[in-house]
Amino acid sequence: MAILTGIHEVIGNTPIVELSRLTKGLTGRLLAKLEYLNPGFSKKDRAALQIINEAEGSGELSPGQTVVELTSGNMGTGLAIVCAVKGYPFVAVMSKGNSMERGRMMKALGAEVILVDQAPGSLPGLVSGEDLQLVEEVAQKITSERNAFRADQFLRRGNVHSHEYGTGLEIWEQTGGKIDVFLDLVGSGGTFTGCARTLKARGTSIRCYVVEPASAPYLAGKPIINPNHKIQGGGYSMDLPFLEEGLIDGYLQVSDDDAKAAARDLARKEGIFAGFSTGANIAAALRLLRTTEQGSTIVVTVNDSGLKYLSTDLFI
Repeated sequence: MAILTGIHEVIGNTPIVELSRLTKGLTGRLLAKLEYLNPGFSKKDRAALQIINEAEGSGELSPGQTVVELTSGNMGTGLAIVCAVKGYPFVAVMSKGNSMERGRMMKALGAEVILVDQAPGSLPGLVSGEDLQLVEEVAQKITSERNAFRADQFLRRGNVHSHEYGTGLEIWEQTGGKIDVFLDLVGSGGTFTGCARTLKARGTSIRCYVVEPASAPYLAGKPIINPNHKIQGGGYSMDLPFLEEGLIDGYLQVSDDDAKAAARDLARKEGIFAGFSTGANIAAALRLLRTTEQGSTIVVTVNDSGLKYLSTDLFI
């Protein structure tokens, strides 16, 4: 293997493993794309790199210009890494409701981290759409004041492209096209839309499911019982510009407890140490294998590392 010019060149081309221990006794296969093996320990490294590359190519981002982004921690970590090696100052704006490990990691990578107070009634560790709106207001203010480039993962098409041309294509090639189902807990919608586009373009019978917290099934059009769920990085109960209805074959809801239990089982039985959103993906996939998708091959992404949740109750 050739010597690389920087850590950003390590991003992508993550392996897929079969979770045969979790599916023991079930018909079908559950395959996991190990996105937590990216250098920032999450799938958001891909979006960070693609957004910066596309902005450089279009001239929207100038040499030495400050980059600003709203983040739950993973996108910010990816941007901190990419900006470090490419020479851009980076400012991460994050809710105080996110786990503290994320902010500390971004600071270690050279980012300026600005923490925003949560909305009245919100609880630490539980980030709602209302919390995110407060973070958005601060991010907009800083972008304007510093004449910065906003690496907006909710609006920049590089987010979708990173998974359309990267993750989704890798899944297709690594499985030899032998995939029946793809699902993902939706945050910005970039992973779901990018992967679903690529997979459905190659296998028209592939079903793609959106996963949401059981207490906040906004995208499914169901009542929001409690927006303050524990599944960080998704389920924000807000409209998502990237999400394409024509790609969605169904909606799955996962409770906080089921997401936690699945993440713990994934660690204990498969040796894969991942976070809340991955737990939600695993719980949803196992439910499908037990019910409507018996005998199917299901692919999920392992979105980030459990190391980012040691201050939460995920692994207590």
